[in-house]
Amino acid sequence: MSQHSFEYIVIGAGTAGCIVANRLSADPRNRVLLLEAGGKDTNPWIHIPVGYFRTMHNPKTDWCYKTELDPGLNGRSISWPRGKVLGGSSSINGLIYIRGQKEDYDDWQQLGNPGWSYEDMLPYFIKCEDQERGANDYHGVGGNLKVSDMRTHRKICDAFIDGAGEIGIPENNDFNGEKQEGAGYYQLTAHKGRRCSTAVGYLHPVKKRANLKIEIQSLVKQIRFVTGRAEAVVYSVGGKTRVATCKGEIILCAGAINSPQILMLSGIGDGEILNDFSIPVVKHLPGVGQNLQDHLQLRSVYQCNISTVNDEVRHPLKKMLVGMRYVFFRTGPMSTAASEVGVFAKTPMAREDRPDVQFHFQPLSADSPGEGVHDFSGVTSSVTQLRPESKGSIQLKSADPFEYPEIHPNYLSEELDQQVAVAALRMSRAIVQSNSMSSFVVEERVPGSRYQTNEELLDCARNIGETIYHPTGTCKMGPKSDPFSVVSRRLRVRGVARLRVVDASIMPVICSGNTNAPTAAIAEKASDMILADQQNLARE
Repeated sequence: MSQHSFEYIVIGAGTAGCIVANRLSADPRNRVLLLEAGGKDTNPWIHIPVGYFRTMHNPKTDWCYKTELDPGLNGRSISWPRGKVLGGSSSINGLIYIRGQKEDYDDWQQLGNPGWSYEDMLPYFIKCEDQERGANDYHGVGGNLKVSDMRTHRKICDAFIDGAGEIGIPENNDFNGEKQEGAGYYQLTAHKGRRCSTAVGYLHPVKKRANLKIEIQSLVKQIRFVTGRAEAVVYSVGGKTRVATCKGEIILCAGAINSPQILMLSGIGDGEILNDFSIPVVKHLPGVGQNLQDHLQLRSVYQCNISTVNDEVRHPLKKMLVGMRYVFFRTGPMSTAASEVGVFAKTPMAREDRPDVQFHFQPLSADSPGEGVHDFSGVTSSVTQLRPESKGSIQLKSADPFEYPEIHPNYLSEELDQQVAVAALRMSRAIVQSNSMSSFVVEERVPGSRYQTNEELLDCARNIGETIYHPTGTCKMGPKSDPFSVVSRRLRVRGVARLRVVDASIMPVICSGNTNAPTAAIAEKASDMILADQQNLARE
């Protein structure tokens, strides 16, 4: 056993943890320990935008989680990639930069979380950003997170945008500006053709600070408490147990799966369940691990009569040219995000005048990242419901911190989600059958044009549905009156002292889009709150 003492201990060097560690260590008086279960982000594929094909499902960079058998997916278990490396999921994700809708954050505030409205969050989105297009009322420059335009456009992608226009979806060149609705090219967290994870943007520039200690390959076993105060973190490095004590606060940034698991292993959760695992109860908080929300993607695959990325990577000479184009110019297929074109639209089930589905259009097709492309010219129209009503949970499997918890997504358990799934698949067909797209499409390969009725399409959704990698909500932020809230509006864990959660798990309701940018803004805001509370305490 070895002991070290710090003002702050940050658990998890993912999207949020890298930001928090940067901001807290800016004051040389704060000695900060950053613990990461994964390794360094030295794998070259991490820094090539299309490299997620090599880093997802790779145990050196991915936790490689699997869900439990899910009734909503016709009893299937599916992979849930999560980054296990410096930068976390920002090092292996699809790079797409989406903030969500104004109403998302206004809803958070209305749910009993003052200070989390869109007006409150916008300054943090702007603070994060180094926007390639320059600054305006919605965007900033000079931040740590590089945001840039796609470095390549394709005829088939332009056709998808035009096809969306034909069915009444307007063109939109900035999903993060005045309005989200519309069709256009995504922006991505990259700079000159290289990924900008939060490890690249926030951690590496400050990693040599004398007051910042970064420990990799360090799996947290539990947080220790003394009379209701978080006092130390017990973690494992190379089979040896270490204990780091904390004079100030412990900040849990381990993500929507690991954060609730660590809380439960530490005695914070549903007391009855913790007793079943012989874990001493520190605080009965039944909301820990509950409220799990994710975006389920339904991927329609179309065979085309025009060359797509499939052809370029299957042909040896074309593949070599793709590589040379990236090496010398940082453009081409290797410089793109997981999807090039986005569409935010309203289905007939939309309950408000705001988009309820999001499309990710890809000029390629594959069964899964890392498994190789199909042997035909293909494109993918992936669509997801933005605000699903179905909720799942993270549950302990054992008291062993090395054993993964159970993941129960509970997809498509609510009737509205089932209706939106069917409508979304029909909308995908409508875009592809437009004049702009139909001349390029030979056949619908998945799910297949033979499926036509609502019942058939719902069954298809259950058979083809996959995560789009946005788990949230398992340490819900909410008021005291909410018995399932885990953290307060200042992200303090209820009923204990000196412990906060700062990551996507605190979202009371999932945001309307990709979750990386919102998580970064949450971390920036939380860092300000932590430092402000430190100053207030010093004045008392």
